[in-house]
Amino acid sequence: MKIKLVPGDSAGTVTAFYMNSNTENVRDELDFEFLGNRTGQPYTVQTNIYANGKGDREQRVNLWFDPAADYHLYTILWNHHHIVFYVDDVPIRVYKNSGRAPFPMNQPMGVYSTLWEADDWATRGGLEKIDWSKAPFYAYYRDFDIEGCPVPGPANCASNPGNWWEANNYQALTAMEARRYRWVRLNHMIYDYCTDKSRYPVPPPECLAGI
Repeated sequence: MKIKLVPGDSAGTVTAFYMNSNTENVRDELDFEFLGNRTGQPYTVQTNIYANGKGDREQRVNLWFDPAADYHLYTILWNHHHIVFYVDDVPIRVYKNSGRAPFPMNQPMGVYSTLWEADDWATRGGLEKIDWSKAPFYAYYRDFDIEGCPVPGPANCASNPGNWWEANNYQALTAMEARRYRWVRLNHMIYDYCTDKSRYPVPPPECLAGI
C-alpha cells in the first residue's frame, strides 16, 4: 500500500495498516502503526506481531523521510519462512519461522486500515495530546496490491510450494536487503522489545533467530 500520512501536528493519532485474523482468543496480526508527532519531530512507525494470541512484540523505527509530504510504499511479506516489513523496499523488521516461537500459519488474515485517537500512549508515551483544533485528520492511501491465497478458495493453495512468494529468493533477505536492514537498525531504531530487559529479563526465543 502507498500511504501519505497525517501532515502537520498529528500528535496522539495512529494511522494503521495491518493484517488480522479477526479471531479474539488465538489472534494472528501483523501491524504497521504510524505514531503521530508534533510538527517538526520525526514520524515513528511501530510494528507488532501477534501469533497464536500472543503479541507484545513491539519495535519502533523513526522514519528517515517525511512520510506526510508524499506517498511511500509499505509492504508485508508473509510466507512459511518469515515475515518481513518493508518501507520503500527497505526491510525494517524480520520475524523468522524458526520453530523457537509461535508463527502465524494456521489461519487466514484480512487486510485493514484505520486512523484513530491514541493520545494516552502514541506520542512520547502519552505526554503529547491531540490538538483537536487541527481536526479533521486525514491519511491518504492508493495503489493497494495483494497477492496470496483467497479465502474461501482452493484448500491446497497455502501449502503449494509453487507460489511465487515461497520461492528461494523470498525465503531470506538478499545481501543488499540485509545491508539495508542493518542500516535501519543501527541508525533509526528507537525501541526493540528484544532488548527491553525491564519487560523481558531473558530475551524471547524469537529474538535469537536472526534474519
